Amino acid sequence: MLFFLHVRSALALERVMALSNLPKLKAALPPGMVLIALLAATGAAHADSIDGDWCSEKGRRISIDGPAYSLSGAAKAQGNYTRHAFAFRMPTGEPDAGAAVDMVLQGETRVRVKIGETEPQIWRRCPPGIS
Repeated sequence: MLFFLHVRSALALERVMALSNLPKLKAALPPGMVLIALLAATGAAHADSIDGDWCSEKGRRISIDGPAYSLSGAAKAQGNYTRHAFAFRMPTGEPDAGAAVDMVLQGETRVRVKIGETEPQIWRRCPPGIS
């Protein structure tokens, strides 16, 4: 039975490949286009994560890279990271020092930020050149 399913799946895949003209499309693409497609795919993956540079309307900034973060160019520290959320305690020397900070991704360019007991704010990805 397992052999039958494997053969059947292989035949279905072969049929899809024949109908899609994928081999012809691959041969028709210049090598540079393959590189551009790979770079575009990398950017899209980054856009679906909280990693990157975020700016508030009041001029505050945070840079997130996995569990590491830095505020306005200060030394890096560690927080609690998931692909779509980030949490940490505001370090000493920063406004709101000691307050819990919770960040949740709201789309490719927006993140909801709650600092301590304040109302949540929407921060946006920083423009190029600002981190």
